[in-house]
Amino acid sequence: MYLVSACLTGVKCRYDGSDCANRIVQDMVNRGVAFPVCPEQLAGLPTPREACEISTDEKGNKKVVGKSGRDYTQEYREGAERTLALCKAKGVNEAILKSNSPSCGCGKIFDGTFSGKGVKGDGITTELLKKNGIQVKTEGDL
Repeated sequence: MYLVSACLTGVKCRYDGSDCANRIVQDMVNRGVAFPVCPEQLAGLPTPREACEISTDEKGNKKVVGKSGRDYTQEYREGAERTLALCKAKGVNEAILKSNSPSCGCGKIFDGTFSGKGVKGDGITTELLKKNGIQVKTEGDL
């Protein structure tokens, strides 16, 4: 069983109320081999919501910040924890998550300046899943 980002299945749950439907991911859900989750919605954040990026300080501490400057770190961590709990309950060991997302990004995220510049790194949910032995890739790896 796979965990997949809900936006990749056509659910309009991205920060701007859109989706990033991916035919391969949609087919996986239709065949019953994957289930969709949106960590931000699991944390109770609305859709649409403020655009967020991860900033990392000189000590490596991550903080999820909205474009307005509001700190959303707690909400993103809560969504990650709830996503991990679902993975454990369903025996998930692989995930396909949305690239660049501050929750789901894998290997590359935006740099926290809202300039569109990418940096090496993982989103909050991806980081937690990896720490718990779940293999994560993005739609670009399909």
